[in-house]
Amino acid sequence: MKSELLEAIDAKKTVELRYHGYARTVEPHAYGRDKNGDEILRCFQISGGSKSGEPIGWKLLKVAEVYTIHVENSTFQTRDGYRTNDKAMEYIFRQV
Repeated sequence: MKSELLEAIDAKKTVELRYHGYARTVEPHAYGRDKNGDEILRCFQISGGSKSGEPIGWKLLKVAEVYTIHVENSTFQTRDGYRTNDKAMEYIFRQV
């Protein structure tokens, strides 16, 4: 899964994944590890379901809870509101 996320961030490609029982399409902006050692993904969700009821917007996902992942052919531009060096991440593997 890690290699797919790195590839998607490098190429700025959207990703389709399943998370907490919902299919989601996201624009991955940063992938790293939090202070507890969990791998996390900062992304902008553009479609799909959400436990919170907010299907569109910024999300911070625990990668271990992602069920499937598929890198799509469509690309994205860096979203307004994105900040590099995400404070939620102790270590960043990759960021746009």
